[in-house]
Amino acid sequence: MANMIPTKTPMPEQEGNVRNKNFEEVALGYTEEMACGEAERCIQCKNRPCVSGCPVNVQIPEFISAVQNKDFLEAYKIITSTNSLPAICGRVCPQESQCEAKCVRGIKGESVSIGRLERFVADWYMNNADEVTDAVEKVPSNGHKVAIIGAGPSGLSCAGDLAKKGYEVTVYEAFHTGGGVLTYGIPEFRLPKKIVQKEINKLKDLGVKIELNVIIGRSIEIDELFEMGYAAVYIASGAGLPVFMGIEGEGLVGVYSANEYLTRINLMKAYMEGYDTPIMRSKKIAVVGGGNVAMDAVRCAKRLGAEEVYLIYRRSEQEMPARLEEVHHAKEEGIIFKMLTTPVQILGDINSNVCALECVEIELGEPDASGRRSPIIKEGSEFELEVDTVIMAIGTSPNPLIARTTTGLEINKKGCIVVDDRMKTTKDAVFAGGDAVKGAATVIYAMGCGK
Repeated sequence: MANMIPTKTPMPEQEGNVRNKNFEEVALGYTEEMACGEAERCIQCKNRPCVSGCPVNVQIPEFISAVQNKDFLEAYKIITSTNSLPAICGRVCPQESQCEAKCVRGIKGESVSIGRLERFVADWYMNNADEVTDAVEKVPSNGHKVAIIGAGPSGLSCAGDLAKKGYEVTVYEAFHTGGGVLTYGIPEFRLPKKIVQKEINKLKDLGVKIELNVIIGRSIEIDELFEMGYAAVYIASGAGLPVFMGIEGEGLVGVYSANEYLTRINLMKAYMEGYDTPIMRSKKIAVVGGGNVAMDAVRCAKRLGAEEVYLIYRRSEQEMPARLEEVHHAKEEGIIFKMLTTPVQILGDINSNVCALECVEIELGEPDASGRRSPIIKEGSEFELEVDTVIMAIGTSPNPLIARTTTGLEINKKGCIVVDDRMKTTKDAVFAGGDAVKGAATVIYAMGCGK
């Protein structure tokens, strides 16, 4: 019989004023007892609306039923039959707006904590993989080779699914390590790098090859991949080109894109002792933006020792695209939220170092094309915020290198690759997905494209 407790089993986590001084994982994960108790909250409804909310179609009631029966290996097999990266999805997916948003238990109370259960199962498998039968077996080759550009969530998801069907898959990655945004963008305290590496190693066990330090469009061009015997190419190169506001002062010392700031911290190991990564150790920081990347940046800045960290967002908290959990965690960690505020100029000292951010207050008008209320500047509301670093976290776009070096590949005015509903580009046998197609989006959207 289902456990009818109306609220989710809480996730143990580090206390806010402790974790804002370290880069260890915030959420500590369910114990076996907690996982089984939460799984009992699932009523195994017949129409299974949660599955329709999952971009990679995880068979959610089935895996939760296996958790109820304490058959964690079976639960893992069910999840990985459609999802190649469960330990990652269990940590960074916005479940509250996807599978959990459609959970029947959410009508009268809180939904089942599907994401936390997925994380528990994936972590259980990683901790017990040596003792249990391997959940995934290598499939004999079907004789077809596929090249994938980018070892981020979209490319890795595609690689895993193709390998399970017998394709010989090679992933070409520009960086010196795989993972894409999972490695360079998402901080250690949300997604430990060892988890990403373990998920990548599982794909290698399936036969996926990963070639590092290869820049497609420079080291090799797409047409050359076909000459090398690949039958098809999937472009999953992400959106690594930062977007700035175009205001005065963005060239001053102490202005970063969130992409550069997070890459220096995560990929270049500024968060670890023993690494002499060049990054400003700032005292007062302003991060401009309201998405998950902005949350990652403010929370990293606090952990690197900043005394005051401001989040500047031009709409109200209700309009913020960041996950509620991320906003909640940031507040607990002492981040100062400046809502309905936008920068108009970055001010510098005589040495061209950032010394202040000039802002104005905002009122919300009628809804714009996106359905959100349009920001309108309040007359005479200018004020200065004393800061020594400004981080722009207002979006990214795809790097133009692949489009520039590939004939017959259509892109739109935002630099994103144009595809049809099968992820097929305008170039024969070339497919694309994830941020390269949509611009900056979620990890699970990118994985859904890869799938």
